[in-house]
Amino acid sequence: MFTRQPIAPLEYTRRWSLRAWVALTMFFLYAPLVALMVFSFNDSRRNIVWQGFTTKYYLKVLHNDTLMTALLNSLTIALFATIISLVLGAMAAVMLWRFRFPWKSAIEGTMALPIVVPEICFGVAMLIFFAQIGWPMDLPWPFSLGAITIAHVTFCFPFVTMVVRSRLASFNREQEEAAKDLGASEWQAFRDVLLPHMKPGLVAGALLAFTLSLDDFVITFFTSGPNTITFPVKVYSMVRFSVTPEVNAVSTLLILMTVILTTIALYLQNRMTENSGKGHS
Repeated sequence: MFTRQPIAPLEYTRRWSLRAWVALTMFFLYAPLVALMVFSFNDSRRNIVWQGFTTKYYLKVLHNDTLMTALLNSLTIALFATIISLVLGAMAAVMLWRFRFPWKSAIEGTMALPIVVPEICFGVAMLIFFAQIGWPMDLPWPFSLGAITIAHVTFCFPFVTMVVRSRLASFNREQEEAAKDLGASEWQAFRDVLLPHMKPGLVAGALLAFTLSLDDFVITFFTSGPNTITFPVKVYSMVRFSVTPEVNAVSTLLILMTVILTTIALYLQNRMTENSGKGHS
């Protein structure tokens, strides 16, 4: 019969110290978000003291046409930026993983610049770039969102490349070679062998790109025109006057949207990883 080993006093103290540290860290990170979500139901315009429960500010948000248009713009930009970043990032990851060519290290460093360069510098650079080429801001929707989408793709696709390439590091090249020995073409080997192994990385990269694009403010602020207001920029314009329950309600909806998308993506990623493991076994 299995008997539980006694824990030494020093080990017991270390475990509880670690748990307390983790609990304090989680409280520090998530307590402001919980407070924001709670005060979105506060029946007070000043939003300082709790005066009662109400959902009227959520109704105001849902009936705010300008805010809903800004949300639609952000979702459209995030969708296109994610698709383009996913294609470019996957291609770049396969290229850097599979091939050897001159100046490979320099190209890797250049692709990582959007990750390490401060967003304020990146936003100013994109503003100067679009001003120099004279990007037209009066195009019909959704083409008027093109400048922001290009800037978001430039910022997001290196993250996709990083995630997908880390997934490719665990790939057994002999599987692809065996498929070719059995008569598969380059495309068939990529589609049936390499791509299924990449799927968890592709899902994680797409989720990361979508979240970064949807939540981005700095780059969007510098590349948006007068008629292309996005959700984060609209929230910023509301916060400049005062932090009201309506602002909290908008922020809560954005948090819930991000959490739901993250949960779905993690579920799909785990399913793909499990299926990939079963296939290899």
